[in-house]
Amino acid sequence: MVKILSAKQIQALDQFTIEHEPIASIDLMERACLAFTDWFVQHFRTEKKIGIVCGPGNNGGDGLGIARILNGLGYTLKVWIVREGRKETENFKKNLERIRGKISLYEIAKESDQGLFKGCDLLIDGLFGTGLSRPLEGIFAQVVSCINQFAGVRIAVDMPSGLFADSPSHGPVVQAHHTVSFQLPKLAFLFPENNKWVGEWHLVDIRSNPRFINTVAAQYFLMDQKSIKKMLRPRSRFSHKGNYGHALLIAGSHGKMGACVLAAKAALRAGVGLLTVHVPTSGYSIIQTSVPEAMATIDASGNYFSTPPESLDYSAIGIGPGLGVDSETVKAFAKVLRQFKKPMVIDADGLNILSANQELFQLLPSGSILTPHPKEFERMAGHWKNDFERLELLRKFSAQLKCVVVLKGAFTSIASPDETVHFNSTGNPGMATGGSGDALTGVLTGLLAQGYPSQVTAILGVYLHGLAGDLAASHGSMESLMASDLINSIPAAFNKLNRA
Repeated sequence: MVKILSAKQIQALDQFTIEHEPIASIDLMERACLAFTDWFVQHFRTEKKIGIVCGPGNNGGDGLGIARILNGLGYTLKVWIVREGRKETENFKKNLERIRGKISLYEIAKESDQGLFKGCDLLIDGLFGTGLSRPLEGIFAQVVSCINQFAGVRIAVDMPSGLFADSPSHGPVVQAHHTVSFQLPKLAFLFPENNKWVGEWHLVDIRSNPRFINTVAAQYFLMDQKSIKKMLRPRSRFSHKGNYGHALLIAGSHGKMGACVLAAKAALRAGVGLLTVHVPTSGYSIIQTSVPEAMATIDASGNYFSTPPESLDYSAIGIGPGLGVDSETVKAFAKVLRQFKKPMVIDADGLNILSANQELFQLLPSGSILTPHPKEFERMAGHWKNDFERLELLRKFSAQLKCVVVLKGAFTSIASPDETVHFNSTGNPGMATGGSGDALTGVLTGLLAQGYPSQVTAILGVYLHGLAGDLAASHGSMESLMASDLINSIPAAFNKLNRA
């Protein structure tokens, strides 16, 4: 997993690299500048006229170094420097001397008109980076306003100026189309409220000291393919269906059997050995016809879940998709919680029932996996003011329930009872469609039944689900993607992981 470090930890990482490689601070900055320009030249031709805006700190030093390298590669450049009395860092001064006389330099010392960057095709923001601790004011705020009104492409070096890495941002922030960040992602990149500033973000390797990264404590992680592959268990040549668990899926009601069908198909695609689906009488022929690989038990009710199966001797239970919230369903759901002591997967109407009957939280088996979208989570855990507050609420809620909570969305966040959070790196906007969450419930139920621990189930299942969505979109389009396309791409997702 890729660790997500705080701004202070990132500064400590840089210092550790300088001391233990060893490498001079200015040479580490040069390495960062080269990594940025390597990315840049792959995306933008030399015909582009480039403006670079530099502050007086190390982010500005990065901007000056980038300007010198791009100039040497044949790009046409203008560089603006904004100081406003702030102390210049030593590395800024060194890179300023290296560039002086080679590239046009312009000082911005007072409020400028909106045509400040006229004539440029592209603007690189090097005002402030990770170390910023207070909102921008004065001339810096005015320059950010000018940058944001620039009509061309805007690219931030490491961080959009004005954005805080570890807390909610206030005041003016550069609205970048691209953010090219060094070595590790910043927590702020993963939140919806910051997307308008961060744009599409990219990581470039500056060869920071791996010993520091491997040993430093972290609460937040970004999933990567290498780590996910290690979680997959190879299958023995002599294994049989009994080795891969027997899952029970309680889902569906009159008019909502599609959710049940999707979840059942996804559970089977996830590799469960046996699957039984408990459905109302009206759904019996639907599930038997649509998913012949699954067995079925029939509820006493014709239209909704009212009575659990006589036996709950299953490896894992998934409950919620298309279930409804009838009063009889609530009672039957509570009965399942009282009788089944292994971890469960709870989604959709299962979560709605918990929200409306919060005394049932105390009945949740430890290690259960809850999969809310933001509104469902708000109904369960309460309101938040910003995404950082939501993250803290998510961590505490998971620890309190002793359950894994999967908060769905872009960069789906998986909180574990130890208060660590793993962010997903797969998935795309095409998955914002009905049935996608039901497919996730099925995948998680299928993996949990195979004996994967709850946290591993959630991390592996969410990554696979998103990867399947990415593969489905690549073969069709995001706009046309349906949940069934995603489910049909689960085999290809497993193959891609196995080949990695």
